[in-house]
Amino acid sequence: MSEQVLTDPESRPVLGESRGRVLDVLRATGEPMGVQDVAERVGLHSNTARFHLDGLVDAGLAERRTEDRTQPGRPRTVYVVTATDVPAGQRSYRLLAEMLTSLVADTLPEPGNAAETAGEAWGRYLAERPAPSQRVDAAEGVRRLSTVLADAGFAPDTVDDPERPVIPLRHCPFREVAEQHRDVVCSLHLGLMRGVLDEVRAPLKADRLEPFVEPSLCLAHLVPISGRSAGGDRRRRGGR
Repeated sequence: MSEQVLTDPESRPVLGESRGRVLDVLRATGEPMGVQDVAERVGLHSNTARFHLDGLVDAGLAERRTEDRTQPGRPRTVYVVTATDVPAGQRSYRLLAEMLTSLVADTLPEPGNAAETAGEAWGRYLAERPAPSQRVDAAEGVRRLSTVLADAGFAPDTVDDPERPVIPLRHCPFREVAEQHRDVVCSLHLGLMRGVLDEVRAPLKADRLEPFVEPSLCLAHLVPISGRSAGGDRRRRGGR
């Protein structure tokens, strides 16, 4: 899952907002930076910063290196902007996504369930877990989920009803693949949202995803979770 990298007529890359900010930080520093350094500068969770840094590496806009160290201990992985803004060579991530999605759809007995489980794991990974004492109500849960969705390129819109939230998603970063394998891709997205809400301890659950109600609009329907307090936690599979 990554923000799509496009090029304008002059072949200069156009990035999503968060990824562009990460690139700007690398450019301004001019020196190799670790994930935590970038996260603090940009104001992102470290997992989200790593996600965007790796996306820049994949696009040919940054390089991943091992830090030179004279002190004992494991060297950090650091990132540095490349000398040119023009990606080198063609990359076919859409083709790769279609091939892997076809593999899941054709070989697994319940591809939708498998995709949802994978999405939940990634949602927990990308979300920033609040402090144990921090209270996360429904509105805060929606805000945190929307932040992750925005960083992934879904362009979430504002929520009108905080009691039974519906998040309008104005852009699907995997639209072409989803049109061919809706069960797998939409289940992956639903699982992603469930994983985020679970990780941030929101009193909400992603109940269903209504895909393509308009050509560029999907609706994520959330419902309250009974018996879960806003500040409580619950045991999750493979907790961190």
